Amino acid sequence: MIAEIWNLLASRGDFFLGLLVEHIQISLAAIVIAILLGGLIGILISECRPGAKPTLAVVSFLYTIPSISMLGFLIPFSGVGNLTAVIALTIYALLPMVRNTHTGITNIDPLLLEAAKGMGSTRLQTLVRIKLPLAMPVILSGIRSMTTMTIALAGIASFIGAGGLGVAIYRGITTNNAAMTMAGSLLIAVLALAIDGLFTLLEKWMDRQKKPARRHRRPLWIALITVSLLIVVLPLVRPSATDTIRIATKPMTEQYILGEMLDILIEQETELNVEVTQGVGGGTSNIQPAMENGEFDVYPEYTGTAWNMVLKEEDLYDESRFDELNSRYQQAYDMQWIGMYGFNNTYGLVVRSAIAEQYDLKTYSDLAAVSDRLTLGAEYDFFEREDGYDALCDAYGMRFGATMDLDIGLKYQALEQGEIDAMVIFTTDGQLSVADARVLEDDRGFYPSYRCGNVIRSEVLRAHPELTAVFDQLSGQISDSDMAAMNYAVESEGKEPRDVAVEFLQTHGLLEQEG
Repeated sequence: MIAEIWNLLASRGDFFLGLLVEHIQISLAAIVIAILLGGLIGILISECRPGAKPTLAVVSFLYTIPSISMLGFLIPFSGVGNLTAVIALTIYALLPMVRNTHTGITNIDPLLLEAAKGMGSTRLQTLVRIKLPLAMPVILSGIRSMTTMTIALAGIASFIGAGGLGVAIYRGITTNNAAMTMAGSLLIAVLALAIDGLFTLLEKWMDRQKKPARRHRRPLWIALITVSLLIVVLPLVRPSATDTIRIATKPMTEQYILGEMLDILIEQETELNVEVTQGVGGGTSNIQPAMENGEFDVYPEYTGTAWNMVLKEEDLYDESRFDELNSRYQQAYDMQWIGMYGFNNTYGLVVRSAIAEQYDLKTYSDLAAVSDRLTLGAEYDFFEREDGYDALCDAYGMRFGATMDLDIGLKYQALEQGEIDAMVIFTTDGQLSVADARVLEDDRGFYPSYRCGNVIRSEVLRAHPELTAVFDQLSGQISDSDMAAMNYAVESEGKEPRDVAVEFLQTHGLLEQEG
């Protein structure tokens, strides 16, 4: 494993370096804001004692909210991406900053404060010249722990389409690439340890600098604050690029591949730049609102998913209703469907081979008869979809003994290890062809069609009509077996999604040969 991680880091250095820079920018933005805001709050409640307890109680409560819940709560207000990640990280960083600032100031010997007052110092002078310098070791300790925690927690930012090393972790889990997951995790750990080491050196330097006059330290602090603000602000103050197409993909192997195909073809066939946000957590639930807000321009979607999750229809979708689907997208969202790839990634059910033989299971109805003895595993959103768990159970009279929420990249592993007995699969799953499992027959025709195509904002297509020709090149080009083979190449053979995309495009004569 160590050799695999090293080879991956060496071969994809630019990729990991870019993620590292993004991780530092996101973390540092939250850290700087938390230091300024948390420090100010800590000072205020130290000077106004009655407000201390309720303020600390509120900050402590926010700290206990699970990070996934916090991100989900913020998305409707600030959308997906780096901004929401910075806000969430700042909220979590406030507690140690506020608490340590308050503790450091309030624990100063009262005799020292009385002496300062007796010498004629004003309240502000006492704060600046006495309280803050004496409280600085405690405050710095809070900053140190908060910084390390923020760097580690920033890995979760990739769940909502933000950058950073969490992208490598999440992509590794989704594509069954343990080396990528470990590489991303190790880089976060190394970064956190390096920052912790810098704080150790800073604390030692401050101990040595206690005797010199305060004016000698001021230029260094000004320089540190200036550099930090530049690192934070410059990446955020980017001019809006009208010639950039922003593509989003769901956290699925095939979506990673499709995103790379679109990236390659758009930049090959047009003068446009492409920015791909891979693996947005929550899939449609988070991407569709971001599309409506103009944060993304296009993303691969599935017709059945759009019918139930976006249009909120409760009946099952079939492809005879595609024109209605497309028309309603145009009317309600000023978006349209374009470039239908050809494959149908619908749901299915499988059971472990041993279970299938034990109970002679061949159809969904067979499974329903013994479901109360079995554990079903599925992705998180399956249990909330209109056409998901409840609808399936109602249609077949299933009542599973237990259920398990699983990330899409872990479900085959859970099945192999016997953690679950049955699971929901996609018909283009790459690992399905080698799994020790039996695919059951949907004998009542429960699952609708889930043909894959691209949803694009009409405004973007009107501004760049040349995109139509790009999407037309991929229309009808990918069969179910093609998609399953590409997924398998990534998930089981360890190939990169972009390499698989390039190979497919070359095979179908869609990629210009270099040289």
